[in-house]
Amino acid sequence: MWSRSYSITTKAVTKEQIWKLFADVNNWNTWDKGIEYAVLKGSFEKGNHFTLRPKGGPNVKVELLEVIENTRFLDVTKFLFAKMYDEHIFEETEDGLKITNIITVKGLLSFLWVKLVAKKIVDSLPLDVQEQIKAASKL
Repeated sequence: MWSRSYSITTKAVTKEQIWKLFADVNNWNTWDKGIEYAVLKGSFEKGNHFTLRPKGGPNVKVELLEVIENTRFLDVTKFLFAKMYDEHIFEETEDGLKITNIITVKGLLSFLWVKLVAKKIVDSLPLDVQEQIKAASKL
């Protein structure tokens, strides 16, 4: 198993604003420049899935495993002999909203998918989260 996390605390957005940003999957490509498109049919809730196409990559199916409004969500992308979990946690603190993103890869070929996908995602998290805060602050 491989896992990395990134956290930032900000007063620029509320948990409701950041939640609204993520729950609107069909508009992720408007603030995430690494995504061509994302399509969710139905609600942003446990058991549903969406299709995401990273720029220059193939479509991937992402399943929502846990969704707790304004607090956290966990999704999984299944690869050949590995799964990548992406957890987003939103915690109110006295210093502002703490935003945490945890990427975990498990499975026989996890080393391959870390190299091909997960490491790039983790390396871009500081900039990506700043873009999320910027976009959410306008909601």
